[in-house]
Amino acid sequence: MADEKEEVVESPEIHFEPVVRLPEVEVKSLEEDEEEIFKMRAKLFRFDNEAEPPEWKERGTGDVKLLKHKVTGLIRLLMRRDKTHKVCANHFVTTQMELKPNAGSDRAWVWPVPSDFADEEAKQELLAIRFANSENALKFKEKFEEAGKENEKTKITNGVSETDEQKSERVSQGGGDTNKTDDDKETSSLTEKLEDLTVKGADSSESKTAKEEEGAKDKPSDSNKPKDAQS
Repeated sequence: MADEKEEVVESPEIHFEPVVRLPEVEVKSLEEDEEEIFKMRAKLFRFDNEAEPPEWKERGTGDVKLLKHKVTGLIRLLMRRDKTHKVCANHFVTTQMELKPNAGSDRAWVWPVPSDFADEEAKQELLAIRFANSENALKFKEKFEEAGKENEKTKITNGVSETDEQKSERVSQGGGDTNKTDDDKETSSLTEKLEDLTVKGADSSESKTAKEEEGAKDKPSDSNKPKDAQS
């Protein structure tokens, strides 16, 4: 009896129906209007000046991306943390952001950011990024610098200012000042309309005065009227 194998009874599959069914909610990443031109896994750091002593702190590990907007053509750097997908870097790329080796490493770069929006408000940051090898680091540097040059050439100044040379060239070609606010543009448009109306009104009044003078010439003056008519 002891040598006989005991039968193992499999437990029946248990299935519970959900008490409440919630509708599916579409979650947007705010990247729908952008084209991904670069993506690579890396680790991001930020320099904390408020710490005692100041030190580098890890900000997150994930995929760093360069995204080009389909309408404006502007390119930004975006990086999210693994699993949580929380943003840890979010800023436009400019030529002023020079990548420098971090402590002589061939797979890490450091660059200043005047306005980073990772925390949903503009903050000045000093960021560092580290890749798995030097090849990946060089690819990132190449694409990063290309993005800065492309943004510099973009005439649409949505977060990236054009250079003084580009601005003077555009103005000399009759391009006007694209940095005007909407109120300035609206005021300028209204002024042009008012000037147009004033010119037209002046032309019509002048022509009317000329017609009256011509009519007055055709009519006999009071001195030429018969005496009976004058009395």
